Amino acid sequence: MELRHLRYFRVLAETLNFTRAAERLHIAQPPLSRQIQQLEDELGVALIERGRPLRLTEAGRFFYEHSVQLLEQLGRVSDDTRRIAEGQRRWFGIGFAPSTLYGALPELIRQLRAEAAIELGLSELTTLPQVEALKRGRIDIGFGRIHIEDPAIVQEVIRQDPLVAALPAGHRLLAAPASLAELAREPFVLYPASPRPSYADHVLALFARNDLKIRVAQMTNELQTAIGLVAAGIGISLVPASVQRLHRDDIGYTPLLDASATSPIVISYRKDDDSPLLKRCLKLVKNLDLE
Repeated sequence: MELRHLRYFRVLAETLNFTRAAERLHIAQPPLSRQIQQLEDELGVALIERGRPLRLTEAGRFFYEHSVQLLEQLGRVSDDTRRIAEGQRRWFGIGFAPSTLYGALPELIRQLRAEAAIELGLSELTTLPQVEALKRGRIDIGFGRIHIEDPAIVQEVIRQDPLVAALPAGHRLLAAPASLAELAREPFVLYPASPRPSYADHVLALFARNDLKIRVAQMTNELQTAIGLVAAGIGISLVPASVQRLHRDDIGYTPLLDASATSPIVISYRKDDDSPLLKRCLKLVKNLDLE
């Protein structure tokens, strides 16, 4: 399927007449008919009823609505790409681990979006994929949870986020701050399952440093899934304290007695990147209220 198929079908759907559609497209009618037939053959469905008058099938109406959206989005992307190439706008890519969205990151995004000359690209990535995306030029800064040694990447800790235990509503450990030893006796929901190393390894190392080992009842890739499994009684989980902003009636949080139980928010960027846009972003980060 090619873009011309979408454009040709859009005009035909709007005119419901091969002759008028061909005139608008500045092509002969037979080539237009062949292109529409090719599109139908590729999709394996009939998009139009070839009678008098011409009508769209139900599948054709669906395809028309969504193809129009695709073409309009492509037009916006093309326009923005030209503006970026001409220096009218600058593109800036941000990668973020899901748990960092519960802190100051949304405010940073709001401030950057308020600057008319910046086009933001947002990618949900854990720290390891962030480093790879930085090296490939897909993003310009990452907000993650772990340290990755790479000579091409600079990492800075901008905050230590205290960890709290996420527990199902009514759990006995919600009554008071809990020790790591108490938590280690509970089954755990750990995330993310991959790629590793990850925040999951940070949690495992925290218990290992205290000569404790946890029983992992379930591994999952998503923070939201982990919270849902905790609510279902599968186990408990350690999450950054900022996640408490995610209010759920079936979940409770309890602080830890161990003050060293924290998770860093780590920003990553290319070592050789001296762009004004990155400098602007780093300045905004330093001025944010990270609490």
